[in-house]
Amino acid sequence: MTQNTNLYPKTKPKGRGVTPFGYTLNKETNMLEAIPGYLEALEDTVNKILAEEIPSLREGITYIKSKLGEDVKISHQTLNKYLEKAGKETRQYNYHSEVKAQIKARRTVRNQEKKVDKLEKKLSNARTDLKRKKTTYSKLDEPAEAVTTEGKVVDLNVLPPEADKNVIFSPNEGPQTEFLAAPEREVLYGGSAGGGKSYAMLADPTRYFDHPSFSGLLLRHTTEELRELISKSQELYPKVCPGIKWSERKMQWTAPSGAKLWMSYLDRDDDVMRYQGLAFSWIGFDELTQWSTPFAWNYMRSRLRSTAPELGVYMRATTNPGGPGHQWVKKMFIDPAPYNKSFPATDIETGETLKYPAGHAKAGKALFRRKFIPARLADNPYLADTGDYEAMLLSLPEHQRKQLLEGDWDIKEGAAFTEFNRSIHVVEPFDIPHNWVKFRACDYGYGSYSGVLWFAVAPNEQIIVYRELYVSKVLAVDLAEMVLELEEGDGNIKYGVLDSSLWHKRGDTGPSLAEQMIQRGCRWRPSDRSKGSRVAGKNEIHRRLQVDEFTEEPRLVFFSGCTNLISQLPALPIDKRNPEDIDTHAEDHLYDALRYGIMSRPRFNIFDYDPSRKPPSQMQVADAVFGY
Repeated sequence: MTQNTNLYPKTKPKGRGVTPFGYTLNKETNMLEAIPGYLEALEDTVNKILAEEIPSLREGITYIKSKLGEDVKISHQTLNKYLEKAGKETRQYNYHSEVKAQIKARRTVRNQEKKVDKLEKKLSNARTDLKRKKTTYSKLDEPAEAVTTEGKVVDLNVLPPEADKNVIFSPNEGPQTEFLAAPEREVLYGGSAGGGKSYAMLADPTRYFDHPSFSGLLLRHTTEELRELISKSQELYPKVCPGIKWSERKMQWTAPSGAKLWMSYLDRDDDVMRYQGLAFSWIGFDELTQWSTPFAWNYMRSRLRSTAPELGVYMRATTNPGGPGHQWVKKMFIDPAPYNKSFPATDIETGETLKYPAGHAKAGKALFRRKFIPARLADNPYLADTGDYEAMLLSLPEHQRKQLLEGDWDIKEGAAFTEFNRSIHVVEPFDIPHNWVKFRACDYGYGSYSGVLWFAVAPNEQIIVYRELYVSKVLAVDLAEMVLELEEGDGNIKYGVLDSSLWHKRGDTGPSLAEQMIQRGCRWRPSDRSKGSRVAGKNEIHRRLQVDEFTEEPRLVFFSGCTNLISQLPALPIDKRNPEDIDTHAEDHLYDALRYGIMSRPRFNIFDYDPSRKPPSQMQVADAVFGY
């Protein structure tokens, strides 16, 4: 690369302002001296933006940081200033009275639409609350019967009413039983409050109390929380295992067989050092989201081992959504796979499967498997049947109610799409009928991520997102090849929608990125990027996520295999400066692709399907705007 000495001098006098990007002040000479590599990276970025290899200032900033490091600070204004000096044309808009009137009219319509959306949302929530309250009140009207045995009140959390008096603990049918029977190495049992999670956690290690080599550890975040768990264990364990002894000094249960279970707390990362050199065959974390980082969980995994071949090793956790560790727990257990489905353990940073290293006898195979089992209040008949606890949860604010009553892991304070619910909007894949309209949408970025989504339109106008592609640092032409390869066997894809900025001309350097993709046979048309399209697209997604009162189905659903979109959509935050839009600093590439697709006005029309029609072997660019 040739250095432009006019724009990027190696040295220059110090002005009265702050030290510009890429320079450091030599106090002896009072001259600004270029930092090695900084100006070269800046010039390279400016040239790529001018050549439209980088479509925006934001991605330009990302590209500079990828070359110099994430801690490098450079503003959009600085980059734009160098672009103007390098010859990038800028437009000055002069709004006349007619244009101002149009803007004012659009703003008025937008405000009215906002009010209508709020009223519709309130009406939908009111209907849902009314339905729940009717169910609760009907239960409250039923006479409650006290359950006793031999003159003593039975602890309903320990002894089921219908059980024989010799049965100490019998798990509830459903999730509680599934948790206790799960064979996976790491299992999370979580969701709504009152689902019987704590008793399931206490009951799980009791199966090993007759094994002399068993060594278990049950953890809470603080000593106050631990006391409650110890108190429950003192009610249960002597009944389950006669002769078992509790040591207050050691915080340890010792069974007659010699099996041991420690109960302790771990409120700081440094506390894991207390267990250095120790080994446990079973480790449990009660209320896992109280740990703000995965450090403790990951470290304690290194303490998991057993010298007895017949004694497996397990890590178990229970929790409600919310809390300081909500996001990392969600990424580790919730996002990788559908509920109740076993999956190979993945790295929560990269999403890659954890595998045995090269040279190991099992090289390339998954290290172990994980599973998430959702808990619901309805699964615990001792709390659900009376309705009292449910009524209390119904009184909570919406954010807390969805987490603690509904066990919603996707609800997030300040989230843009609170309507999203996995149980409603995520469906298992099915064979899409050949006469349904199919199309795709793409948001391209080289320096960050490229997101491609495939859509199908059902006869009732419901849109199904049935496939995703999410990759980084891929050239546009290579992305086109990947798209075409994935579409083999899909039948006719009616059209594709691509970020309209990719049609920008690149001067004498050749066709635009969109035209390059079209020449490879990957057809596209530009997305709607008009003023107000972002807000309109967001509102349309809101509308489609709502459940239709006639069909009782949402107008937008996602196949369970679209894991990245399912994870990202509910986590998107509202822009605090513009509540009608999302925060564009969030991971929004798949959201943009979703918005492009939704705003393409897809319609189901059986007459559009022509099985005899075949795309040409090589697509020629016939129209500079639409590409075909």
